[in-house]
Amino acid sequence: MQDTLVIIPTYNEKENIEKIIRATFSQKKAFDILIVDDSSPDGTARIVKELQKEFPKSLCLQVRKEKNGLGAAYIHGFKWALKKGYDYIIEMDADFSHNPEDLERLYEACAIEGADLSIGSRYSKGVNVVNWPMKRVLLSYFASRYVKIVTGIPIHDTTAGFVCYKRRVLETIKLDKIRFVGYAFQIEMKYKAWKHGFTLKEVSVIFTDRTEGESKMSKTIITEAIFGIISMRLKGLPK
Repeated sequence: MQDTLVIIPTYNEKENIEKIIRATFSQKKAFDILIVDDSSPDGTARIVKELQKEFPKSLCLQVRKEKNGLGAAYIHGFKWALKKGYDYIIEMDADFSHNPEDLERLYEACAIEGADLSIGSRYSKGVNVVNWPMKRVLLSYFASRYVKIVTGIPIHDTTAGFVCYKRRVLETIKLDKIRFVGYAFQIEMKYKAWKHGFTLKEVSVIFTDRTEGESKMSKTIITEAIFGIISMRLKGLPK
């Protein structure tokens, strides 16, 4: 068992799953991987089970019975990671929008540079996004600016989903009280960590939109992020 677990949530990612697993295991630093699959009808979990024969100690799989949001999948993974005793837990997408070569940089920001939570940031040094339509770039960028203004959180990419947590952050945040499931889940986790006094550090990365499989983005997720944050800020969130 390694000290760091990479959690990859999946739903219909058969085109990407083997490639992202192999790319993660090919890094200089050794990582364990947990795939949290929401019962993908395309057979994603079957592919992972076959790969477990090759990586029996470092590749794990949890299959959830229902698809009820990215946030719920990550919380399932977080609880599993804490139970297993990992010191560092990293969120990463399956579609190569997050580059596995950046995993070690996120890890080092926490393990060596002292951050409690490190964020693979698209916007800390300009706008580092590839293959997105301009409309989507602007929506994402200004959504993060909006969240920063409304909440006061001192980071540029509040909706980023490429994140490394020290275990004490996840132990401190009451995971069962996380309210949001989409983009706002990522914001809520960072906001609560910051409110608890943990140190957040942005690591500049290049985000590349998926080339295979289908995007999971929806208007509902975006609406939750925009209007949910107002509610979060005005009403306050339980820690």
